[in-house]
Amino acid sequence: MGVCILIRGPLGVGKTTVARALAEQLGGLYVSVDGILAEHGLDKVEGECITAGNFIKANELALPQARQALSEGRAVVFDGNFYHRAQVDHLVDVLPEPHYAFTLKSPLAVCIDRDSRRPRVYGAGAATAVHNMVSRFDYGVSIDTSEMTLEDVLQALRAYLPEALWERAA
Repeated sequence: MGVCILIRGPLGVGKTTVARALAEQLGGLYVSVDGILAEHGLDKVEGECITAGNFIKANELALPQARQALSEGRAVVFDGNFYHRAQVDHLVDVLPEPHYAFTLKSPLAVCIDRDSRRPRVYGAGAATAVHNMVSRFDYGVSIDTSEMTLEDVLQALRAYLPEALWERAA
């Protein structure tokens, strides 16, 4: 069953860890929006943030691989901040397969602390800015990850995803 899964949230909330683990468990394709932005020089901040246009360009760059995986009946797990609603809407519009979206949340202090312990630290300023932008809207199911382990988060996601996805992966 080909489905799109969006994992969104602020910097330091655990999106990448969760999205990679989910894609692996489902035998799906993992897509790092941040990776695409960096690889193609689209990660430049203009004003307060990276523009919606650049995020949509990143979506477009991911589409061929995503469509291939979907045509094979695989899940595609998108990992990104998705702080522009237009970026989310674009993916939903161009990929008509069923989609499931999750907004991972944690208090700002938790996100800053997690960021400070990563190999590549973005800093409190960036964490604050992204946290504020992501918090402008909710999309999909919201999950507070602040007191959860990776396994807890994956169990929470599983409750909202079709059982057929897990059966196929088994």
